[in-house]
Amino acid sequence: MKTKKAVMWVDGASRDNPGPAAIGAVIKDERGRLHARISQRIGTTTNNQAEYRAVIAALEKAISLGARQVTLYSDSDLVVKQINGSYRVRKAGLKPLYQQVKQLQALLESFTVINIPRWQNAEADNLANAALDLAVD
Repeated sequence: MKTKKAVMWVDGASRDNPGPAAIGAVIKDERGRLHARISQRIGTTTNNQAEYRAVIAALEKAISLGARQVTLYSDSDLVVKQINGSYRVRKAGLKPLYQQVKQLQALLESFTVINIPRWQNAEADNLANAALDLAVD
């Protein structure tokens, strides 16, 4: 990544809760140039765990590409509010994932997390569902 800024859209999907799960993410620079796509099956988890795993995978990829400033878009209101500190993380299964996000965040100069409606997250949603569809076949 030639620039230090990354813009990411992430989504996690789970069929049943918990159930087969997958993640999707799109990473672009601030000019909108695509740098990475993630579409990956992650085993059996809850939907919220899948959402966190998508954030973690996208952050790890962006950092590996040299990003130092990240803006992340997610349609998971819960995950966004937990990362931003508006909600406490109460579920035991989410606490280590939240801690991992915070450790990755500490490697960045800036990290902004924004909640968006699902329809604005279609590309990441499609990537997560494509991986999940492959897992079901």
